[in-house]
Parts: sequence; C-alpha cells; structure tokens
Amino acid sequence: MARTRWGCCPYLVLLCACAWGYPKPEDLGREDVRNCSASPPYLPVTAVNTTARLTALRQQMKAHNLTAYIVPDTDAHMSEYIGKHDERRAWMTGFTGSAGTAVVTLAKAALWTDSRYWTQAERQMDCNWELHQEVGTTPIVTWLLTEISTGQRVGFDPFLFSIDSWESYDLALQNSNRLLVSIPNNLVDLVWGAERPPIPSQPIYALQEAFTGSTWQEKISGIRSQMQKHRRAPTAVLLSALDETAWLFNLRSSDIPYNPFFYSYVLLTDSSIRLFANKSRFNADTLKYLNASCTGAMCVQIEDYSQVRNSIQSYVSGSVRIWIGTSYTTYGLYEVIPQEKLVADTYSPVMMTKAVKNSKEQALLKASHVRDAVVVIQYLVWLEKNVPKGTVTEYSGAKFVDELRGKEEFSSGPSFETISASGLNAALAHYSPTKEVHRKLSLDEMYLVDSGGQYWDGTTDITRTVHWGTPSAFQKEAYTRVLMGNIDLSRLIFPAATSGRVMEAFARKALWDVGLNYGHGTGHGIGNFLCVHEWPVGFQSNNIAMAKGMFTSIEPGYYQDGEFGIRLEDVVLVVEAKTKYPGTYLTFEMVSLVPYDRNLIDVSLLSPEQLQYLNGYYRTIREKVGPELRRHQLLEEWAWLQRHTEPLDSRATSTAPLATTLAASTLAILSWSV
Repeated sequence: MARTRWGCCPYLVLLCACAWGYPKPEDLGREDVRNCSASPPYLPVTAVNTTARLTALRQQMKAHNLTAYIVPDTDAHMSEYIGKHDERRAWMTGFTGSAGTAVVTLAKAALWTDSRYWTQAERQMDCNWELHQEVGTTPIVTWLLTEISTGQRVGFDPFLFSIDSWESYDLALQNSNRLLVSIPNNLVDLVWGAERPPIPSQPIYALQEAFTGSTWQEKISGIRSQMQKHRRAPTAVLLSALDETAWLFNLRSSDIPYNPFFYSYVLLTDSSIRLFANKSRFNADTLKYLNASCTGAMCVQIEDYSQVRNSIQSYVSGSVRIWIGTSYTTYGLYEVIPQEKLVADTYSPVMMTKAVKNSKEQALLKASHVRDAVVVIQYLVWLEKNVPKGTVTEYSGAKFVDELRGKEEFSSGPSFETISASGLNAALAHYSPTKEVHRKLSLDEMYLVDSGGQYWDGTTDITRTVHWGTPSAFQKEAYTRVLMGNIDLSRLIFPAATSGRVMEAFARKALWDVGLNYGHGTGHGIGNFLCVHEWPVGFQSNNIAMAKGMFTSIEPGYYQDGEFGIRLEDVVLVVEAKTKYPGTYLTFEMVSLVPYDRNLIDVSLLSPEQLQYLNGYYRTIREKVGPELRRHQLLEEWAWLQRHTEPLDSRATSTAPLATTLAASTLAILSWSV
C-alpha cells in the first residue's frame, strides 16, 4: 500500500515511532545474506552492480570539493509518493524499498533503513554498500563523524531536504567542525544522465466544474483575503506541495503514482499569480481557463518550473514578505529568502483551507464513497464464491479489486497500492503482494484488504478484514474489540477545536482493557481527487484540531505477529453534534458504507450503545448502497447486502456457515426477481 501510513507522517522528515519500524528481538544479530568477505564475494542474483555509479558520483564530489554526499528518498515537494525520475536513492544503491537514506564518501557507501527492509536491502545491494539497521538523522551524523575529518564538507541537494532535516544535520555537523554544503544541482542526476527516466509530459487539465467545490478565482480571492488579515501582512504566498497547486487551480495530471498531480510551484501576490510548471503541457483550452494570456490580478502567468528559485531570489530583493508552510517548503527555496522577509507557519493557508471541505465538496466525496462501496461489496461477494475453489491469491485478489474500481463511473485508478494480505502476512501492516511473492487465500485464515480509488469527485480508502471459516475465540475477540474501538471513536461527541490526539485513545480503549494494542496511527485526512493521506487532518500530535467539514479515516487494528492481522478502516466527516444543552460540539458522520464481517463479531462483547450504533449504521448502508446495487442490476450483491446488514441481536451467539449463507443469498435473489 502506501509508502508510509497510519501515523508515519509522509511529508515531514521525522523519525516514525511505528511498531514495525523497530527491530524485533529475533532480528537483532541476524546475518547478512551477502557474504562480502568471501573470495569472490557471494551476492544474491538480485544484487545490483553499483561500482560504475559510485565511481562517477565520487568524481562529481571531488569536483565540488566534497568528502561526503547525502542521497535521501524524496522529491522537491516532500511528496508521499515519488515519480520514477526522482528515485535517486534507489538507482544509486540498487535498493528499491520506499524508506532509506544513502550516504557516499570518497571511500565508503552506506544505507540506513528500518527493519521492514533489511532483507530486501541485502538482496538488492552489492558489496559496495554497508547496511545500517537504524533510521533518523542521529545515526547518520554519528557515522559521518567517524568517516570524515574536521573541516571537510558534506554535500546535499537542498531541494530534497525539508527545513527540519537541514536544521538537524547542520546543527550536528557545525558543532563538530564539519560543513554542510548546499549543492542545488543534484549530483546523482548528473551521473544518472540519459538513463534517468524522463520528466512526465502528460497533459495538465482542468477538472469539470461539476467536480469542484469552488472556482479557482474564488479560491485565489479567499487566500488573498487571508493575506490581508494576517498580522504580519505578507505580500506573497509560496506554495510547494503538489496537492496545494492542484486544489487551488482545480487542475490535475499524473506525474506522481496514485496521485493526480503535476510538478509545480505557485507564488501568489495581491496583484499577480505565478504558476511554475511546464507550459507545453497546457493545451489552448486550459490556458484560456487560466486567463494565461493577460497579466492582471486574476491572470495566471505560467513560468518555467526550473526557474522558481531564481524568481524567488529576484522577488525578495524588494520590500516584501513571503508566507510559507514549513512542512512542505524545501531548504532549496527557504535558503534564498532572508529571515526578515519570511512569514513562516507549519502549514500554508492553502493547506489549512483545503482541509475543511465546503458543502459541495462534502457531497462529492460522499457520492464517491457510495460507488466505492459497490466495488468493495462486489469484491467480497466474488471472494466468497471463489476462495472455496482455491483459485484466489493475494495478488490476483488485489488485481481484481483494482479492475472493479477501474470500471466504476468517474474512476481514475487506485489511490494507493492495494494491501491484500492473508494469514500471517496481514500481521505485516505494510505488506502488499507481488506477482512473484504472494499466498493463496484460504477458508481457514483471516484476510485483510485495504484499498481505495481515485475518482473525479473524491478519493476513497477502506479496510475490511474477513474470515470464511471458523475463527478462533481469540480472533473473534480481537476483531470485535477493534470494531468496538472504531465505533467508540466514530460516535464520540467532543468540543469544537479538539485535537485528534486527545480523542485517539477512544479507538484503543477496548483493546487496552484486555492488554492489546496496535502500533500505528488511528487515522489520516483524505482529499477530493487529491491525496489519500491528506495532511494536516488526523489523530497525531502534529495534526491540526478537528473542525466541521473535515474528513478523516478511523482505522484501529490488531496484529498477532506470525498469525493474523485485523484492521477496520472507515472514512468519516466531522459534523455538528446534537446535544442536550447548548454548545459547540462535534461528532463524526460515517461516509464508508460496507458492512463488517458478522462471522467475526462476538455480539456479547458489544454494549447496548455500540450495538444500537452498529445497527443504525447498517440501516444507513441499506438506504444508500442498496439503490445503487439495484441500479446496476447487481442482484447477487444486493442479496448479500441484505443478509450482511440484518440487525444484530445481543442474544446471537453463532453465525451460519458459508454454504448456508450462500443458499440464503440464492433464495433472496429469486424472491427479488419474482
């Protein structure tokens, strides 16, 4: 699935405290699958020969008077996913995992990554590379201090460093008399040369008005109004995150995997709009849509993407103040803005405005989730029919659910790589199957599917866990307690402006009560045909306070190492709560509309309030998804929905076996057809 998820902030360079990032006891002291001390050295056939690449990079380093060079795994916009032509660390090292930092000195080369990727790194890297089983700035700096002498220079591409990363490295190296040097021309790119994948050139297009919440002119006016009201009176706003530009102008493309974005920056003043992008990718209609042929306050001047740094340097020569969001602005732009001309907040005004959806955006996002529920229900019915035949694998299942979404109205592909995990693989929260590595789905094991789609009207993300056979008592209890946590947080009433981190414990309490827990975050924001993990909404300490109109996921889980994994993820909308006494209180409205697995619910554990909530949710699913299934003439899926949304009774203690329920489905279909 996603590169980083459930509490690992994908945009900030922070050390993630996710449970799977820590080495397990059995991993400590493990031997490298490579044998670099043998003669000749033993390497897996999957290892990549990087000798020529390292030689060429070191020549560039010498030309720039550098003793070391840092190669992170991000792009110039701090994107969660990166395009092929930005995979510098992967090309340099041979290691294709999604997390890791490489450092090359004139004598050595080393990679730092977490325990998810140790074996993969050993199988892909040759003996030129040391593997360090740690993450974060501190271990890298510690290693650098042993490898380079005082007074020597460590180079980096400032466009690949967040402001926080630069400060961490700079402070540590300054105190040791080593110099961190900004090199705007990326040295790996110079070495990569003609082999580097080309920069995307697909058209940049405007969304139809039916799929936008406001015109771009209305959005520009709103941001300018915020500039005028700001106490420090900024004269410009600088936007660096790709979803900011896409949202502001209602423009989309396909430069980033799973995200409908295009490489761009924006410099917005009270009298001008400058969009830094590849102008050749805009057709005549899109240029007209942007008023690109004029120079007034509501005309978008398209300038070359590569000139943004020079343009910012030129702009700050005047009497100006630039408002930035430090979470997404790289050091490459930050370093050319004098401190006295900087207005810095954690998030830009566009990021903050985008987080709260207006009524039209809310309706659009809800509509996409109704259609997406049809897809997930089709998939679950297909699994019930085909898993008993022994013909479904994790990989074929993932491909099939992606195909189903591709057939839906307004579809624009998946919103992330589908997690399709059976049995012990579901205990690995980051797991996704491949064509070469996957397991067959079985009636005797739990199965977790975490998937989502990009639609013109919204982005979706939903997780369901199922069992087609006879689950153990512990599996049922764990599943039910995860469900209880989902319900408890979903039905919570809380004061307006409450931070998500304050209420996050409600999703964990049912697990904590019996000594269980999960090692990832509880939820993330989601966009309108934008990011599936939309910052800054969610339940982490660095998320903003909840407000009416925000969408977030709620996704508690439980993972039994080596056996099974459970996660139940739904998207919810923050709405006003109805309370007995006057006050400004909020709650969540469920937007995801797929029933949970009755076979895994121990109804006796549910409180009357939880049971009432769950049955109310099932009524809502019937009301909203049932008509959509009938509209598509999906008789079998409609019958499945009726069965799976029957009211639960606290006196119920068992569930009918799969054969019986399939027979009931057939009868329901026949009765509807008559």
